[in-house]
Amino acid sequence: MTMPRIILLLLIFNTLVVIGGTVFNYATLRSMQSGQPLLGLSTASADAEEATSEYRFFPIEKVIVSLKGESREHYFVLDLVLQADLETDPKKLEQIDPMVRNSVVAHLSAMTFEKLRAMPIPDLQSSLESALFDDFASKKLAMPFANVLVSKLIVQ
Repeated sequence: MTMPRIILLLLIFNTLVVIGGTVFNYATLRSMQSGQPLLGLSTASADAEEATSEYRFFPIEKVIVSLKGESREHYFVLDLVLQADLETDPKKLEQIDPMVRNSVVAHLSAMTFEKLRAMPIPDLQSSLESALFDDFASKKLAMPFANVLVSKLIVQ
């Protein structure tokens, strides 16, 4: 092949690549604007929008628990946060504050200091959640929250 033919073939190939890229970008932008995935593939941003939701958080501050240790008495101070759906009425969350405090104190008072101190925060949160869910179910009360978060833990 001569040099002009090679240059002509490269020019044609580059033109086809540019046209193909432009068509693909145009189709991608149109599919993103219409909200439909391109070629049956889901976009990451569409999945992220569907997965995220908004929550309402209700603090329950200064839950104090006294536990006997080997040599002396110890105190735990917990600040909890109840995570509820955004549609949950804040008054419902305020009304269950005493019930949550009672359940948490009763659950943690049954533990030893060493066991509670050694417990990682995620395990403590799941333990408190299950205790609250069981307590609310035994009293046939509705659960206006979904999760319990430990926002502060002080040990003395």
